[in-house]
Amino acid sequence: MSTMLPPSSSSGTATAPATATAPQQEPREAADALEADRPAEPRAGADQRAEADPRGAEARTAPWGTDPYANALRNGRGPLFLRRSDGWLLPLEVERWCSDAGAADLSALHRCEGPVLDIGCGPGRLVAELTALGHRALGIDVSEAAVARTRRIGGSALLRSVFDPLPGEGRWGTVLLVDGNIGIGGDPAALLDRAADLLSTGGLLIAETSPLDIDERVQVRLDDGLRAPAEKAAPGPADRPFPWARIGTPALLRYAGTCGWRPADQWSADGRVFVSLRRPRRPVRERSARTSSQSAESANSAPVISSQWER
Repeated sequence: MSTMLPPSSSSGTATAPATATAPQQEPREAADALEADRPAEPRAGADQRAEADPRGAEARTAPWGTDPYANALRNGRGPLFLRRSDGWLLPLEVERWCSDAGAADLSALHRCEGPVLDIGCGPGRLVAELTALGHRALGIDVSEAAVARTRRIGGSALLRSVFDPLPGEGRWGTVLLVDGNIGIGGDPAALLDRAADLLSTGGLLIAETSPLDIDERVQVRLDDGLRAPAEKAAPGPADRPFPWARIGTPALLRYAGTCGWRPADQWSADGRVFVSLRRPRRPVRERSARTSSQSAESANSAPVISSQWER
């Protein structure tokens, strides 16, 4: 796996802290790659923020690592839903995720440039396909079942949150946020800021957006449709709500413009909608300061729910 890391640059890369996932939980080549990627001195700004960012630790104990999601991936099928607080269910396409890459997936993968990082890689179909296409590709996911399945079908993956220190920071050619993963963390601006830290100058972000014109941040939980939380003798981590976002292309472009991203392309395939963006050239510290300011403003304002999910 050491050959899959992006080529070194003068800016250096992030240092994986001692609290990262234990090496025995990863293939030997993954541990070697992380060690090879360790610079003499950490890069200013993004590295310190990543090491102190609690979102990485929270994600590793989030519902995505619990039984409903793990069982769905092992079985290759649902039912699996995101349940909103008012009881409305958003079906998750587990069967498609566990299948081979389809035509819509390929429309995105054929646009990838250089080494590719798939954020929230799930069961690994995109990482495996990218590898088959000749790309150096790495998937990250907070689910052990997802990482295990990705490796089993021929892809490389690490048990990481996007907010953890990652190998190759600032050197990836393309970052993928598909299958709804633009919603990770419930804060699209913060996720765009983090993606910019990971990409090389002029790097490409490919994101899948909702086909609806929505900009919605809500609390959801995973639901396998078997029993309501009230019926469970001892509700577990899977019953804990977590923040999620759903945004359409207009909303993503608004966030992107604020963050300094340059639109590159928009397209649809098999009813799915994609946007590609070029990494902003603004220094990391400036982006981080802006995002922190926006997060503080958001904390003092009412939750953003500008539209209802489709029913």
